[in-house]
Amino acid sequence: MTIHEHDIDELLELLWTLKERNVDSLGEALRISEQENPERIIEEMENAALVEIKGDKISLTKKGDAMARDIIRRHRLAEVLLSQIFELSDEAVHAEACKFEHILGPDVTESVCTFLGHPPVCNHGNPIPRGECCQRFKKEMKPLVLPLTELSPGEDGRIVFIAPKEHKRLDKLTTFGVVPGSTIKLHQKTPSFIIKIGETDLAIDEDIAKEIYVRRAENGDNRKR
Repeated sequence: MTIHEHDIDELLELLWTLKERNVDSLGEALRISEQENPERIIEEMENAALVEIKGDKISLTKKGDAMARDIIRRHRLAEVLLSQIFELSDEAVHAEACKFEHILGPDVTESVCTFLGHPPVCNHGNPIPRGECCQRFKKEMKPLVLPLTELSPGEDGRIVFIAPKEHKRLDKLTTFGVVPGSTIKLHQKTPSFIIKIGETDLAIDEDIAKEIYVRRAENGDNRKR
């Protein structure tokens, strides 16, 4: 069996997602892997110092962790781009994001991240590993996605993602229909933020408004209301 770079990337991605769930079982990784002959791929990864195996425990080495992190970052940024900007179906998003993660170079990945406004999570709520652009807050390319606080009164925005510091905030916003994909109108910023969602006017604090990321609505976006 010939081991391709794609095969290794897929298993690195799987091991990263298992690590996020605090799972380090080699048996579990082999059980859920969709690769053909994953045992052989993992053996190759061990030889390349990408993973370390002790009994039934498998862990990413520093080298493997860095590679997996980059793959996950590219995949989840692609998910946001494809689902929220190009509005593809969930099935198409997954398939295309899997392609993107193998072809995006570092510079393009940073540009996509900046373009999206440095999203902290993908459309499934999974964290997107931070990049250098997120630390520098690059402004060379104007972000397409921005915090609600940066809209002007009277502007519409379509919610792309919400990154609440407290989960109960997300539950409350969801109750009022403030969810990704919805279009809201900003009425005012002071003394509090007033937004219109559907037929409802809602007052929110500035710190909550900063956690709602939107894309300025263009012609046709009002259909999302």
